[in-house]
Amino acid sequence: MTVSEFWMVAANIALALSAPYAVALFMYEQSMGKKVKNEEMYQKLSEEYAKFNDLLIRNSDLRLRTNPVPDADLTPEQKERKKNIYDSLVSLFEQAFILVYEQKMDKEAQRLWSTWEDYMLFWCKRPDFRAFLPELLPGEDPDFVVYLRRIAKLED
Repeated sequence: MTVSEFWMVAANIALALSAPYAVALFMYEQSMGKKVKNEEMYQKLSEEYAKFNDLLIRNSDLRLRTNPVPDADLTPEQKERKKNIYDSLVSLFEQAFILVYEQKMDKEAQRLWSTWEDYMLFWCKRPDFRAFLPELLPGEDPDFVVYLRRIAKLED
């Protein structure tokens, strides 16, 4: 075997080995990119929920995290604020549903989604929140509406 033949064989072997390596590296980077994207999306949604909690603090007179105040005891302005707050919450839930929820989730997606499902379960336990749902759900994503109604029925 001559030197030039040796280098030709070596180049062919290197080419044959580099193609699968390049494909594997590309797939790994895609996977990691998706994971980072999901984490960033989840972080942004978490920040939005933190802002929502700040809204609850600023409106503590409505007692939305504790025992509900009967609507008869609220002023018209308080009733309007309460409805607007619940409307914001439903919008946040819908955004999380559209961005995170999938029929078949891998372990990572399920981990991200379970927090949002817990939030929805918490709020659907409140009779005053469930009472507003018929007004708040029309026009929302149809799959989300079905999902949230199912959770709300579990709490009836």
